[in-house]
Amino acid sequence: MGVKSTLSWNGGMSFDVELQGHRFAVDADPEFGGQNRGPRPKPLLLAGLGGCTGMDVVSLLRKMKMPFDSFSLEVEGETAAEPPKPYQNITIKYIFKGGSLDREKIDKAISLSLERYCPVYAMLSKAARISHQVILNPA
Repeated sequence: MGVKSTLSWNGGMSFDVELQGHRFAVDADPEFGGQNRGPRPKPLLLAGLGGCTGMDVVSLLRKMKMPFDSFSLEVEGETAAEPPKPYQNITIKYIFKGGSLDREKIDKAISLSLERYCPVYAMLSKAARISHQVILNPA
């Protein structure tokens, strides 16, 4: 059986979401009748992509025994000009800090995530161009 999410209308444009035992709200921008009770649904796709590939990369780098002090991701989407304004371009920035960073291992972990393991990437890459950057020890 697949994953099920239940959404209950909460007035205005807001919905209460239940997903895998977690609860949160989604809402529209105020200009579209929302009251900023939660994130917008479309940007949650970017968060899902970041979480999916980020978890893969952490798991793979642990297996490769490559330490890092911190790791973060920035996922940015550019939308089409015409409705329904889907994401056309998505950029993932993988940002690492640490004294023993191995760029080859990082690149391999990212490639494995994007090419083999991350189902969110597999789905979104059919609809948008996705590129990535690796940033090591930013100032």
